[in-house]
Amino acid sequence: MHDIRAIRENPAAFDAALARRGDAAMSSDILALDESRRAKIQAAETAQADQNRAAKAIGAAKAKGDDAEFERLRAEVAGKKAEVAALQTEAKELDAKLTDVLARIPNLPAEDVPAGADEDDNVEVSKWGAIPNFAFDPKEHFEIKGVAAAMDFETAAKISGARFVLLKGAVARIHRALAQFMVDTHVDENGLTEVNSPVLVRDEAMYGTDKLPKFGDDSYQTTNGWWLVPTSEVPLTYSVAGDTLDEAALPIRMTAHTLCFRSEAGSAGKDTSGMLRQHQFEKVEMVSVVHPTQSDDEQKRMLRCAEGLLEKLGIPYRTVVLCTGDMGFGARRTFDIEAWVPGQNTYREISSVSTTGDFQARRMNARFKPSDGGKPEYLHTLNGSGLAVGRCLIAVLENGQQEDGSVKLPEVLAPYLSGRLTLTAEGALV
Repeated sequence: MHDIRAIRENPAAFDAALARRGDAAMSSDILALDESRRAKIQAAETAQADQNRAAKAIGAAKAKGDDAEFERLRAEVAGKKAEVAALQTEAKELDAKLTDVLARIPNLPAEDVPAGADEDDNVEVSKWGAIPNFAFDPKEHFEIKGVAAAMDFETAAKISGARFVLLKGAVARIHRALAQFMVDTHVDENGLTEVNSPVLVRDEAMYGTDKLPKFGDDSYQTTNGWWLVPTSEVPLTYSVAGDTLDEAALPIRMTAHTLCFRSEAGSAGKDTSGMLRQHQFEKVEMVSVVHPTQSDDEQKRMLRCAEGLLEKLGIPYRTVVLCTGDMGFGARRTFDIEAWVPGQNTYREISSVSTTGDFQARRMNARFKPSDGGKPEYLHTLNGSGLAVGRCLIAVLENGQQEDGSVKLPEVLAPYLSGRLTLTAEGALV
């Protein structure tokens, strides 16, 4: 949500920031709506003052026995009362309209975000790991002999339709091991608090984390009104909604492993092979709630948390900063981490780490009390994948594949797989 006062104070800067995202100028329309709203509020207050003045004068007219003045004042009070009610209703309607307009405008990019139109303009900031050199043509994850039978898309389609998968046996266990490894690392080494969060949330939670009203089609809603979370960013971030925290309580750092659900609206025909893009998937999410002066450093810290997981797994990756035209709706700045997937001979996104500034905090009225006793201020919120479990499984399987159809698994998974780090061509762990 945007601060209307900031738009009033510098409309040109607001429009310039929107232009960097490729959006049209909106300040004049916003300010015209705001002016109409404020005029109605002012008119209601003036009418209320007139009503109060007339109401006080009624007693004096009655005491004087001036029946004509008494009746005139009674009529004036009744008229002003109706006028106040009408003006307040109009002001409320204009306020709701202004709030809706502001809620549909994306966050403004940080000044250091590179300008660009789409993913082709993203800027690589770092790269880690050597690209594996196979003596054979590497296969995609679902084609690897030891994987194919345990990654069942046909049965999943019978149960649920397209873009679902049924993982079985050793592959299901590797998937689970990856999630446990991620959570344990975040808790034991990265200082995050593990949270077991709901995957059904109310409208308010989706709105507060900028998923509504603009992107309702991208998520699933149950018949009784709950939303299935697109990521646990929603419940974790919204956990501080309406709160005014002590500054000493900051930063708050959380992680959760949950099912996630996305309709993938608008992605027809994209990444239909394998389990790269699914309607239901699992992710280990990171969320931080911080002091405004800490948010840029916190984003770098979260980025290193996610990168560190890939380094422990031995997965080559590159990190890019998204350009203004490729950032998500609520992001002020986003770094994407892309893991190397040999079967496609390319890097594919496995994590996005974003700072939203106070954009989400304003929507959900989340503040903190400064330790120096100043007025409450809006918090800053950040979120990041740490990591997408299914995509991490893809990277592990493809980078570890052997010519005979087996897969060598990363050493860090040994505690979660009873020390068995080879997926055989027959689909067993040994």
